[in-house]
Amino acid sequence: MPDIGILDLQGGVVEHLEHLAALGVSGRRVKKTADLEGLGGLIIPGGESSCLIRLLRRYGLDREIEEGIRSGLKLWGTCAGAILLAREILGEESGLGLIDIRIQRNAFGGQLDSFNLTADIPAVDPDPIPLTFIRAPKILQLGEDVSSLLQIEDYHAAAENQDILVTVFHPELTPSLAFHRYFAGKCGISVPGDKKLHPDWQADSWVSYAPIP
Repeated sequence: MPDIGILDLQGGVVEHLEHLAALGVSGRRVKKTADLEGLGGLIIPGGESSCLIRLLRRYGLDREIEEGIRSGLKLWGTCAGAILLAREILGEESGLGLIDIRIQRNAFGGQLDSFNLTADIPAVDPDPIPLTFIRAPKILQLGEDVSSLLQIEDYHAAAENQDILVTVFHPELTPSLAFHRYFAGKCGISVPGDKKLHPDWQADSWVSYAPIP
C-alpha cells in the first residue's frame, strides 16, 4: 500500500498525519524531492500560500509535483493548498496552476471571521461532515473537467478532477475522517468504512469544535 505524503515546508502537517494514522494509512512528511518517491498521493496543507510557493520553487518541488501528476500522483490541497493548485487566483499570479479553478483568497475576511458548519456531501460520506473554515478562500469557477463536491450559496467549497482534490476548509481540524478516507480512495488505498472519527481527537486547537446546524 503506498504512502500518502504531506508537504512539510510550512503550515499544518501534524493533524493530517494523525488523521491518516487513525485510518491506518501510512503518512510521510515531504520536505525534498526525494521524499516524493513512491507516494500514492500528496496533501498540500493550509498555511501561507505565497510562502509555500516560494519554498516549492526554491527546492524544485514544484517541477517534481507537476511530473508526479503525469505519473499518477494524486494531490489534495486544503485552504492555502487549494490556492496553490488553482489555475487562476483572483487578482494575483497563480502558483502551481494544476487544476482548472478560479479562486479568491481570504474571501470571508481575516482570522476572526473563521467559522464552523456541517454539510451533506454524499459523494464523500453518507453522514453530515463538520467543516472548519479559517481565513478561507472561495472557489468561484470550475473548468470543464472539474466537478463540485460541495456548493454553498455562490461558491464551491470542495471540488475535484480525476487527479486533484481541493477543499477551502480544513478537514484535519475536525474529528471527521471522511475526507482523508475519500482522498485515500482516490489514491487507490482502501480504508474500512467504519472508521468515521479520529478516536483521540480533542478540540484544543485555535477554536473549540461547535458545528453550526
